[in-house]
Amino acid sequence: MFKKPVIVFEGIEGSGKSYHISNVSKYLKKKKIEHIKIREPGGTLNAEKIRKLILNKQSNFNKDTDLLLYLAARSENMSLLRKNYKKKIILIDRFIDSTIAYQHFGLGVNIKLINTINKFLLGNIKINFTFLNVVNKDNMIKRLKKRKSLNRYDKFNNVFYKNVQNGFLKLLRKNKKKYLMVNSNLDIEKNKSFIINKIDQLI
Repeated sequence: MFKKPVIVFEGIEGSGKSYHISNVSKYLKKKKIEHIKIREPGGTLNAEKIRKLILNKQSNFNKDTDLLLYLAARSENMSLLRKNYKKKIILIDRFIDSTIAYQHFGLGVNIKLINTINKFLLGNIKINFTFLNVVNKDNMIKRLKKRKSLNRYDKFNNVFYKNVQNGFLKLLRKNKKKYLMVNSNLDIEKNKSFIINKIDQLI
């Protein structure tokens, strides 16, 4: 149990993480529990500007530039996170594990570089818990087809997404006590209850 935890929702495209973080935010609002909710990339004014650049379908950055843009967006969020750290519950839609899963396991960027910059940016800020949403290939494709518009990261091949999801699972296995896997192939209402029950335990 944590008084004001930092809770992250991770997962590949179509895994339901954004849906569930929004549901948790609504639940906390209903209970009048103070919290903030941000997404990465994005979250603050300047970070949202960087998000548009990263996800633009016309963008064609090399993998190192991609990494640095994601971390630049994170850098813009750090003052907001420091301001609220241990004062409010912090919900984050993607965070450092996404950087590792996508940029290292997906694109092959050097893990030491990622860890060094993340350590510099985060300082004493610690993640208390992570919900890892997993989804199979068929459901991912089905859900992406329903989206009104797709960004650059919605259009990678299936091998890429498989590598990224396997990367997330490797991170989970290293620290099982601070992770909960959510099988997004199951009934969404059951998963909502599953996640909310864990949130009640955490707070």
